[in-house]
Amino acid sequence: MKAIICEKFAPVEELLYKDVPDPVVGKGQVLLDITAIGVNYPDGLLVQGLYQMKPPFPFTPGMEVAGVISALGEGVKHLKVGQRVIGLAGLNGYAEKVAIDAMLVMPLPDSIPDDEAAGLITAHATAHHALKQRANLQPGETLVVTGAAGGTGLAAVQIGKAMGAKVVAVCSTQEKLDIAKANGADILINYSETDLKSELKKLNDGKGVDVVYDVVGGDAFDACSRSMAWNGRLLVIGFASGTIPKFPVNLSLVKGYSVVGVFWGSFTKHEPKAFMENMVELMDWYVKGSVKVIVDEVFPLKDTAKALHKVMDREVKGKVILKP
Repeated sequence: MKAIICEKFAPVEELLYKDVPDPVVGKGQVLLDITAIGVNYPDGLLVQGLYQMKPPFPFTPGMEVAGVISALGEGVKHLKVGQRVIGLAGLNGYAEKVAIDAMLVMPLPDSIPDDEAAGLITAHATAHHALKQRANLQPGETLVVTGAAGGTGLAAVQIGKAMGAKVVAVCSTQEKLDIAKANGADILINYSETDLKSELKKLNDGKGVDVVYDVVGGDAFDACSRSMAWNGRLLVIGFASGTIPKFPVNLSLVKGYSVVGVFWGSFTKHEPKAFMENMVELMDWYVKGSVKVIVDEVFPLKDTAKALHKVMDREVKGKVILKP
């Protein structure tokens, strides 16, 4: 089969598209013929050696896939050959086939196309976990989403609305804000044209922000950290700006809010039951139309470097998908 191979930590252009042996399905696993693959910002960090996880070489990146089950490993009873599913691979997703733990695979409703399904797991599941388990977001609270036109930002906008929040989208262009508005954002802030800190402080009659979903870091994080309401929750999702901010902890003390880390990958390992319960709820929302994956562009697997560049350069409005 064809797969993307990382033989050393290097720029994404040095990834290889080559023939490798087909995976062998193990006990408790299923073998998928992959139909679509979600591309995520951490994938680009991973292959450059900039992510928390550093797999041994050679490895294939790619954590979320849609596909059709072609074989069942020993002991797998709840799935069947020929079934359309989505799966959390962790690694090995940028390929034509993958063997996955059967407990991390879910049947796919016929109403969800493969391209959208492949982009559902990571971005939407991260946003869902962040807002549900980490922030305990309540109806009527104010939710600020930075990078609100990207894959996980749009997911947070949609899920925040589904959970009953007033959603504030923060983006760098009007085009991106328009996309966030179309996905449910109530208030729009263009931080390239206005002072983000000042705009945030106007929220809730000057009381500040209940929950921030920050994927950007850098100056955006700094502005948010000074604009939180009492009992607020500032969620640390990622650092798409490339700058990991330094947090003055006295702000949390004086203003009485929490800074909460969100590492969805660890959540899936530490709380697999809660993860699957979240996915069931997400699927229900998807079928009802409350959430949707917006596919920006689809690339063939051989053009993985181009796909990763689009994501890493923050040019994406929604999700980028790879097709084997």
